[in-house]
Amino acid sequence: MNTEIDPVIAEWFAARKWQPRQHQRDVLASWQAGASALLIAPTGAGKTMAGFLPTLDDLARNSHQGLHTLYISPLKALAVDVARNLTTPITEMGLKIKVETRTGDTPSSRRQRQRFDPPHVLLTTPEQIALLLSHPDAARLFGSLKRIVLDELHALVTSKRGELLALAIARLATMAPQMRLTALSATVAQPETLRDWIARPVPNGPTHLIKADGGAPPELSILKSDDRVPWAGHSSSYAVGQLYETIRQHKTTLLFVNTRSQAEMLFQGLWSVNDEMLPIALHHGSLSVEQRRKVESAMVGGALRAVVCTSTLDLGIDWGDVDLVVQVGAPKGSSRMLQRIGRANHRLDEPSRAILVPSNRFEVLECEAAVDAVSANHQDSETPTEGGLDVLAQHVLGCACAAPFDPEELYAEIIRAWPYRNLSRPQFERVLDFVATGGYALRAYERYARLKRTEEGLWRIANPQVAQQYRLNVGTIIEEPMVKVRLVRGRGFRKGRTTGPIARGGRVLGEMEEYFFTTIVPGDTFMFGGEVVAFEGMHENEAFVSRAQAADPKIPSYMGGRFPLSTYLAERVRAILADPMNWSHLPDQTADWLRLQHDVSVLPGADSLLVETFPRGNQHYLVCYPFEGRLAHQTLGMLLTRRLERSRARPLGFVASEYALAIWGLADLSGLIRTGRLSLDELFSEDMLGDDLEAWLDESALMKRTFRNCAIISGLIERRHPGKEKTGRQVTMSADIIYDVLYQHEPDHILIQATRHDAARGLLDIERLGQCLRRIRQHVIHKPLDRISPLAVPVMLDIGKEPIFGEARESAMAEAADELIREAMGRQ
Repeated sequence: MNTEIDPVIAEWFAARKWQPRQHQRDVLASWQAGASALLIAPTGAGKTMAGFLPTLDDLARNSHQGLHTLYISPLKALAVDVARNLTTPITEMGLKIKVETRTGDTPSSRRQRQRFDPPHVLLTTPEQIALLLSHPDAARLFGSLKRIVLDELHALVTSKRGELLALAIARLATMAPQMRLTALSATVAQPETLRDWIARPVPNGPTHLIKADGGAPPELSILKSDDRVPWAGHSSSYAVGQLYETIRQHKTTLLFVNTRSQAEMLFQGLWSVNDEMLPIALHHGSLSVEQRRKVESAMVGGALRAVVCTSTLDLGIDWGDVDLVVQVGAPKGSSRMLQRIGRANHRLDEPSRAILVPSNRFEVLECEAAVDAVSANHQDSETPTEGGLDVLAQHVLGCACAAPFDPEELYAEIIRAWPYRNLSRPQFERVLDFVATGGYALRAYERYARLKRTEEGLWRIANPQVAQQYRLNVGTIIEEPMVKVRLVRGRGFRKGRTTGPIARGGRVLGEMEEYFFTTIVPGDTFMFGGEVVAFEGMHENEAFVSRAQAADPKIPSYMGGRFPLSTYLAERVRAILADPMNWSHLPDQTADWLRLQHDVSVLPGADSLLVETFPRGNQHYLVCYPFEGRLAHQTLGMLLTRRLERSRARPLGFVASEYALAIWGLADLSGLIRTGRLSLDELFSEDMLGDDLEAWLDESALMKRTFRNCAIISGLIERRHPGKEKTGRQVTMSADIIYDVLYQHEPDHILIQATRHDAARGLLDIERLGQCLRRIRQHVIHKPLDRISPLAVPVMLDIGKEPIFGEARESAMAEAADELIREAMGRQ
């Protein structure tokens, strides 16, 4: 594409001996041609400059009143970082362009002012867009909008946040028909689908797909350790010494882990060996805003040698001085690994460097699979989600908060959003009825009457309090119930008794899930924010802690944060296992482990399912290896247990890992299979996803937990009231009561439908389990054993495990592992 850049911008590039890359020029040309565009480019390719170049060029040439460009990011930290990196060139160019951020951390006075005196460029999040659209002045604010820049689109479209954003963009396109979209994304598996996602709401112009040339291929390696890599566990504590030495040898290192509890553990481990007092920081989503901003500023200023972080730093933060990324624990997906590798270097023509640190021997295989996938530049990113009815209900209510709406016009607008392109008119009418009345079972209750119909046939909010409640509860991110963690002066603990009252006030360290505090008592110590604290007590939704010293503090176990093992990596792991020719490049410890499995049992095949049965103590065990991820395995375990009960195998329980599933019971499973009383082909048949699944869901507490989230997103249950916030227990009790009413009196209520959809997709992984059962049909291989096999040791360690954390947990697991290893090797 041919294009001209405004002379002021061209001079700025020339003064730095730079020139715009071709894909940056292509994005500008696309904008000048009146088109929307999807730019797919690797990290470090200058996606952000490509996204803003049309804005800078247009505002350099033409005066503009009001809001010109919306930049929408999945992360608050990313919006702040982009604002910082955008302001500098604007100042150096001498352009009079006003840039501001708007996130949940922005002071309310500034957010109020932005509605009436907006900047030219507003950098914000999907939730803030939904909030702005709910105000009566939304049409005036967005009427001048010319561009939307969607950053990290691949991370937005796979969640309910993406569904809400798609609806918001369709609404913005109605208010500003001249608006065009520029979406920025890392390399993805299905670029045409993403192009369609942004093309649908803006039908009046073409949408170009622009791909940047790839940069230097990344350099990815696996940590070679002389220490014994454990058979199980997730702490990677064996590698702390080597990791510290790696930090010493590099300028700035990002150490990614998959969960917040792993981040706390690794951070504590590194500080325990930090003899040189290197500046090492911690960054995860439960820390306070002030703490996270402090770490981010220190990184920008080059003051840190390393940061231990979770997915909070996955996306877009442009720190050019990062020269190494370390992934501690298996990455779970090649696209995620490529995204994280890209945090190192940020220079397209130089390779990014990353090291993988497996936590156990199964993860060694997964890391090898990830290295192969990255080297082949294979993408396993998720596909965009279909629209949920709970998200649609929230959007419909938000539209009514802004102004009365015509249902015909709103329906036509909604189906322009990609996730809702297949929404039928009857489904829309049912959602509208739910928002207006609560639905058939709840319409008798005045509190659920949120909309009223005018004489002109328009729908409006029933009263101003509805809008106030909506704005307090907008959004689709439903964390586990959280409590603030406040640091106070310690009271001291003697023989289980406290001395003196809890001191109020104190600095807020961050937030933690309410559930964790039901598992501890005053005096217990745990890790938070990189330091040891003692639990003092709770008041309302605040937990009070004091600084403490302890040899074995607990590590909080967070409910969220676990990534599923991608289907692509699972296939590669099975391929490695099935072919001993693939073992030559494995570490000796891992290869020896697989050879021992070959001698004691058999190895799982690439397209078959290995089922081992063996006695241990006075119980009998069945262990299988689907390699389909923890969620799918947990669902499989629940359904197999029901079937084994019907076969009189007297199962007692099951435990699932990312790689395997173990079930134990009282009956001799090997004997039942040998005599034909238990058929493994029938046990693993696909029909378990029919009546067995329905019956289990009806009995399961999972449906109520999922319903609670759908009810909150739809606005049926509020987390926040003016002046106060409900506790997690209050929200759960309200949700449980409503679920029971709806399940009994209106089982096809749209929230029950939304709950089943969410349970099947996100919490049970029904689709993936179905694919697994089809793959192994008539390919179930049974191996009866007289003792545990080497591959079974990791999952068997999870059976009956006490909920202990920190070093005590690792020590207990090591002792149990040693015992099981001796059994597997026939030494006991």
